[in-house]
Amino acid sequence: MKNRIAVLFVLFFSMASMTAQQKKFAVHTVAFYNFENLFDTINGPNYDEEWLPDGAQNWTGKKYKKKLDNLSRVLVELGTSDVQKESPVLIGGCEIENRRVLEDLVKHPTLINKDYGIVHFDSPDKRGIDVALLYKKKHFQPLSYKNIPLIIYEGGAKDKKDKKEAAEEDEKEENVNLDKVTKRIYTRDQLLVTGLLDGEEVNVIVNHWPSRSGGEKKSSPNREAAGRLNRKIIDSIYAINPNAKIISMGDLNDGSFNKSVKTEVGAKGKRSEVKPLGIYNPMQQMAEEGIGTLAYRDAWDLFDIIMVSEPLIRNDYSSWRYWKAGVYNKPFLVQKTGQYKGYPLRNSNGEVGFSDHFPVYVYLIKEAK
Repeated sequence: MKNRIAVLFVLFFSMASMTAQQKKFAVHTVAFYNFENLFDTINGPNYDEEWLPDGAQNWTGKKYKKKLDNLSRVLVELGTSDVQKESPVLIGGCEIENRRVLEDLVKHPTLINKDYGIVHFDSPDKRGIDVALLYKKKHFQPLSYKNIPLIIYEGGAKDKKDKKEAAEEDEKEENVNLDKVTKRIYTRDQLLVTGLLDGEEVNVIVNHWPSRSGGEKKSSPNREAAGRLNRKIIDSIYAINPNAKIISMGDLNDGSFNKSVKTEVGAKGKRSEVKPLGIYNPMQQMAEEGIGTLAYRDAWDLFDIIMVSEPLIRNDYSSWRYWKAGVYNKPFLVQKTGQYKGYPLRNSNGEVGFSDHFPVYVYLIKEAK
């Protein structure tokens, strides 16, 4: 397998340099970016009081415009390289207030000629933030889309539709005290979009799993529930088509070795370990190498993860296949001075940054006819 990929690299780079004797491959970039508090300045029905001109963040029209300027610059350049000059064909995003901010983003002068469409639903999240998918209309045609809620409760209840059912199952499996299962935790839905990428069906799941608020250990059952829901969605797609091309991406608030990803989703970090109906996590190797997307107390984590289904790592390049993954951490996205030197450049001291996360991406390739 390694030899096959090595040969593909040679062929692909030869294609990029227009060497006529070698095969040519088309390439698309699929990306994910945590936009970190993409709020407008309008007082809406959600929990946006902090992000208003007279709110704690003093979030003015000027600051909002700067935020859009910054994000649009990232998106138009994300994943570009010697072999890819185009912006991503699909962009998953999170920490989005509403559809309006996405419309402002895709209409930004930097992005408007890319002609991005939007798939977005309002989530019940207590912070008032959602997930969404941006897609290039020229290349991707949505066929269906739906938001799938993550139903979790305080005290250990998991991803069940009925609180009592969840509590009873937890009581049996983990001896959770039923008296503690009282209140639903409102978090982000998981967004499932099925569409045609240049005529080929692709399924995309956009995630923003529950945070580590309250501590990693205490909050881990919530992300494990998110992992089970993600796997349930994947299995439902596989049940219809065992050869389905599935991309699951998002800010998981967990890394590749956490139970939520490793066990509940069942993601494998090595291609050789991925069986039929399985999921490959290319970010695991980068995490092992110390590469991260966010930093906390001078330690890096790679919580922004893109996973692909087994059919996307097969050797037949007559249709779209996964090639490789990366973290987009160009110098302009990095804090240059101060206590957080080297961290992602986020809002600080009244100045508008980009995000507290670096974006991630994968390349899909296909042999050109």
